[in-house]
Parts: sequence; C-alpha cells; structure tokens
Amino acid sequence: MSRDISADIQRIKLFQTEPHACSYLPGRDSTTAFVDPQMSVDPELYEHLSRLGFRRSGSYLYTPMCSTCNACVPARVPVAQFRPARAQKRCLKRNVDVKIEPCDSIDLEKHYPLYAKYINQRHTGGDMYPPTKLQFEQFLGEAWECTQYLEFYLDDELIGCAVVDVLPDSLSAIYTYFDPAHDRRGLGNLAVLLQIQMAAKMDKHYLYLGYWIEDCQKMNYKKQYQPIELLQENSWHLSK
Repeated sequence: MSRDISADIQRIKLFQTEPHACSYLPGRDSTTAFVDPQMSVDPELYEHLSRLGFRRSGSYLYTPMCSTCNACVPARVPVAQFRPARAQKRCLKRNVDVKIEPCDSIDLEKHYPLYAKYINQRHTGGDMYPPTKLQFEQFLGEAWECTQYLEFYLDDELIGCAVVDVLPDSLSAIYTYFDPAHDRRGLGNLAVLLQIQMAAKMDKHYLYLGYWIEDCQKMNYKKQYQPIELLQENSWHLSK
C-alpha cells in the first residue's frame, strides 16, 4: 500500500529557469520548473510527480511552465489496454534477432560512442548537440536507484539502449539511443514496445512516454501507441 506523501508534496521547492529558446517549436520561448535537486525523491514521490506531468532528466525532475504555450502534453500508455498495430507487430518480428540485456548500470566507455553517433546524426538541432562524455554521464550514466538499462545487441555488437525508470505502479521511458546505421529496424519503436511488454510482465499500469507535442515531428509519434492517455486540464484522458 502506498504511503501518504502529502507531507513530501508540501515540502517540495520548485525552481524556475529564465525563458530560453524552445527546443521543439521554432520561434517560441520555453520556461522549465524543476524540483529542488537537494530534495530526496523516492520512487513513490517520483511516481506521484509523474502523474502530475513531471519528467526526469539526469538528476532533475522537471515540468514545462511556459506562460504563453501549453503544447507539451504529458502522455502515458495504459499497459493492459495496449494492442500493437500491424506496423508494430512487424517491428517486433523484424527484430527477433536482437538480444535484449537488462542491467542496472552501463559501461560508459562502451556506450558513449553509440550515444554520440546517435546525437550527431539524428539530433543536431537539439539541446544535447554537440554531445560530450560529461553530458552523457550526467544525463544518462548516473542511474537512480529505480533505473534500468535495456541493452540491444546484434550478435556481440551493442546497437542500442533504452533507459527506463521502474516506479511502484508504472515505468517511465527516459531516453533511447541507437546506431543510425540500423535505422530500418525501427529501434526507437522497438524500445517503446519492449518497455510496454516489460511493464505488463511487472504488473505495472502505465508506461510514461514524456511529452506529446502535436506540431513537432520528433514528439508527435507517441499517439502511435494506442490507446494513449494525455494529461490535459489537470486530468488524464484517453486520446486518439
């Protein structure tokens, strides 16, 4: 049974960034609120914040707090109701030769070149470009107690990794990176499908996917996973 975390909620201090250029929508400014990084956040409090639309990036739990824009909409998959579409079934079949290795920590020297290749070829316009080892370690290498890594291997070659946080009632998909040379395999799609399967096996109710942004091509793919719930006007609603 979950404990009463109301006292923890009342103790939360939020800090707010200055407005800065939005990473997703050109010509717009973005403001982010984040939980005091000095505050101890256990998995139950983390999950409660996820229900409120917060996400984790490295050591920070954050949420968009833009004064003139609400385009970033938190999204989650209700795991028990999910049914893969035909294209998603083909993706799983296409990757039956990919071996998945779950682990609690990763070899940074082994993973960083893969991450750097992914950022350099797929996300040159984003906040993480250009990649550095320090950035990678702070963003993904410093695991929380609830963090798991799903390594993707083709024979003995590391070709991808999905980073996921395991919470009491859900999983939270943090980030996926992979070798763009295997782009036709749809490894990003595979990562989401595997995390949905993982959540089902662990009897979790939801997989949190981060923010759906309708007018951003890199962020609107999340509606491919149906049914999906969106957090709008302070409550979760099924969406098509």
